[in-house]
Amino acid sequence: MERTLVLLKPDSVQRGLVGEIITRFERAGLKVVGMKMIHPDEDYYHHHYETISGLKSRLGEAAFRRNTEFMVSGPVIAVVLEGVEAIALVRKMVGDTEPKTAAPGTIRGDYAHMSVDHANAKDSGLPNLIHASGDKKEAEEEITHWFSETELFDYKTTNQHLTQ
Repeated sequence: MERTLVLLKPDSVQRGLVGEIITRFERAGLKVVGMKMIHPDEDYYHHHYETISGLKSRLGEAAFRRNTEFMVSGPVIAVVLEGVEAIALVRKMVGDTEPKTAAPGTIRGDYAHMSVDHANAKDSGLPNLIHASGDKKEAEEEITHWFSETELFDYKTTNQHLTQ
């Protein structure tokens, strides 16, 4: 089984979409093995977005600053999901990073509409509801950054009990 990290960003929390989004993942067969609400500071996000994923290196200082300012604007829900090819499945369910181009049926396509151009013109981060690990290496590093081993749980779902 594969694990991946999902962050429900401040706009998800503020709009009351947390339950709906978690429900979508569970209905797709993914198992929640860790979840908590946290309000990290800029240093915490620097490690997440630059040390692990290289956001500033890839997109520049302005994009990194806008994203970090947006993320520290409120609490997030950090979730570790587990399932067969969980990383690819979650990314597919989340949709394109830019909400205006995310397909209907994806989380961003159904619940967000902001464009990168509009957010940049307002000098703000992009409210796109959710972060999802990009690949296996990133998922492992992000999970270690956001969760201790004691905060992750191994258990059988009802379906696993019935099929084994």
